[in-house]
This record gives sequence, structure tokens and C-alpha cells, in this order.
Amino acid sequence: MPTTQAAPTGKRARPALGEAMPWTRNDALVAVGAAALDLIGFTLTSQDVQGFVPVAGCLLTTVSALALLARRRAPLLTLAAVLTVTLTVLLSWPVGQGLNAAVVVALYSVVRARRVAVFVPAALVCVAMPLMAGAPWSQSLVLKLVGNCAAVLFVVAAGLVMNRWQQEVEAHRRLLAERAVADERRRIAREMHDIVAHHVTTMLLMAGGARANLDRSPEVARDALVTLEGLGRTALHEMRQLLDVLRADDEAPEETTAPQPGIADLERIVAESCAAGLPTEFEVRGEPRPLPTSTGLTVFRVVQEALTNTRKYAGSGAHARVVLTYGDHETRVDVLDDGEGTADGFVSVPSSGYGLIGMRERVALHGGTVETGRRDGPGYQVTARLPLPEEEGALW
Repeated sequence: MPTTQAAPTGKRARPALGEAMPWTRNDALVAVGAAALDLIGFTLTSQDVQGFVPVAGCLLTTVSALALLARRRAPLLTLAAVLTVTLTVLLSWPVGQGLNAAVVVALYSVVRARRVAVFVPAALVCVAMPLMAGAPWSQSLVLKLVGNCAAVLFVVAAGLVMNRWQQEVEAHRRLLAERAVADERRRIAREMHDIVAHHVTTMLLMAGGARANLDRSPEVARDALVTLEGLGRTALHEMRQLLDVLRADDEAPEETTAPQPGIADLERIVAESCAAGLPTEFEVRGEPRPLPTSTGLTVFRVVQEALTNTRKYAGSGAHARVVLTYGDHETRVDVLDDGEGTADGFVSVPSSGYGLIGMRERVALHGGTVETGRRDGPGYQVTARLPLPEEEGALW
């Protein structure tokens, strides 16, 4: 029967922030900030030029800034909406404003998310907007046009610089990931060393004993050879996994290591996750059964890495759930969270960082697979499938 174990959360469960909203908290903050700046500018200039502040103009200015909530999903449409509303304000109340904050943010979003063939015409439209709102070639209009040109060039340059910086960050991340792959494989080799060395050493001792008793005690030698055969088959199974990660690189001297963790330690890291501020549940499905030491270690490392990433990137108010499933042909572990995630400009949370690469390397040694990605709703999911080990006694 499936069993369910829930780690103490320490506080009442609540829905993840942003669960029912198509935008992030950062998007809302940017929209509110742009609305505040534009309202201040419109109010001051209206009072100075016209002697009063039109309420309809304030409402349209606010609507223009609120359109920024959609800038990540549809940056070009967002810019079109912002320009349309801004132009309406300029035609209705010619208060002499140039590019406002909403237009700057919308144009920056287009530069970040679209190619040159798209953002260059968009920038030209932003520059030409004063021509649509006033008499052509008046002195004030020319000054406004020059100011808009400078502002648009600054916004485009800032977007291109950020894109370039992001490309360099991604290239650096790939280099670190390649190095992490090599480090992780060496680490796996060290973890497997004790298991394989134990079997080989025991086989050598038993082979020597069997040779010494072959003439005077054939039965003792026979029992030793039978045991030796079983150890050899187990060692072959372990060696087959080890050969996938061994490299010719020189290794540093072996360090003394603690006993390797496994399935029995999952409750401990779930409790540690709760103590670190991430409410986490642990559920076991299917009939529990003993797993090879290396398989148990792999499951432990997958859960450990996934919970670590959740604490880093899921955001405040997130909850996590670990589900360990014993199937007929595989062992499966799922780590799910309902967090909003980190939103930093257009750089999303890395889905293939070096921690996840090491995770895939571990699981691949057992012929398994790892799937990572966003869930249908809010949150992130990591799923690892490990096929059952071959029957004991199976040869290569």
C-alpha cells in the first residue's frame, strides 16, 4: 500500500505568489513605478502649461503604464499599446512631454527580446512621435525631436549592452558546466571506488584460499569458488557503471569519506529543507524494496540538488514535495515546487546549470533519464527514472 509521510511545515500553507496572475511581481513593480513617474511628470507639466490637471489624462497615463504588465509575453504589442495611449494624451493635452517612462520601458523590452529588423523601426516610431503631436518644424518640436533621438539611442544602447552581457554570461556558464561535468564524473568515480575495491579485494583473498585448499579440502575450495563467482558477477555490474566515468586524468589523493547516503536519508534532507525555510512534504508510493547502494546514492543526490535549487530560485512562500515511487520496472523520484521563480530582466532561471548536469550524469550511469522544466501551473519539476538493476548473476 502507498504510504505518505509529511514533514512538518512550521506554518500554514498558502497559495504561491503569482499563482493566478499572468505576470510576475517584478513586472507589477515596474508598471507601478512607470505609472508613478509618468503621473508626476504629466501633473507638473499640465499645471504649468494649462493651469489645471485633466483627470482623463491622468487615467490614460496610468493605463499606458499598466500595459507594461504584458511586456514579457508580447513586447511589440505592449509598445504599440503604450505609444497609442501616449499619442492620444499628447494630441488631447499638448503639455510638451517627450518620451515618458512607459515608452522607455516598452522600447527597452522590444530591444531585449526582438532582432534588429524589429526594434529599429520601433525606435524610429518613438523618435517620430512628436511630429504626430504638434506642428512640424516648430522650434519646440525640433528640440523635442532631438531629445527623443538622444533618449531612444540611450535605450537601444542599454538593451544591446545587456544582450551582449547575457551572451557572455551564458558562454561562461557553459564553460563552468563543462568543468562541472568532469568534476562530477571524478566525484562519482571516488564514490564507486570503495564498493568496487571491496569486491575485488575479497575475490583475490578467496581465490588464494581456494588455491591453497584445492588438493587437501576440495569441498572448502568448491564453496570458496561458488562465493567467488557471485562476487565476480556483482563486481562486473559495478565495474560496468564505473567505466563510464573513469578518465585518464590524474586524481588527487583519496580523502577519507563518510558513509554514503541513500534512500534512508531522504527524510533527513526533507527535514533539513523544512528547517531552512522551505516547507517540504515527502511521499512514498509502491512497495518499498532494497536498492543497490549506488542507486540509493543517486536518488539521494537528485533530491538534494533539486531541493537546493528550489530554495535558491522558487521565491518566498514556495512549497516543495518529494515523491518516491517504487514501480515494477523502475524507481522514480519527483521533486516539485509551486514557487513563482526568479525573474531578472529576460534572464530566466537556468534550467541546465552545472548542478542539473551532474544530476543527469549520475542518473545516466544507471541507464536512467532526468526531466526538468516548468510545470503547467506555477513552479518547477524534476523527475528522475532509474530502471531496476539487472538480475543478480547476469553477465555482460
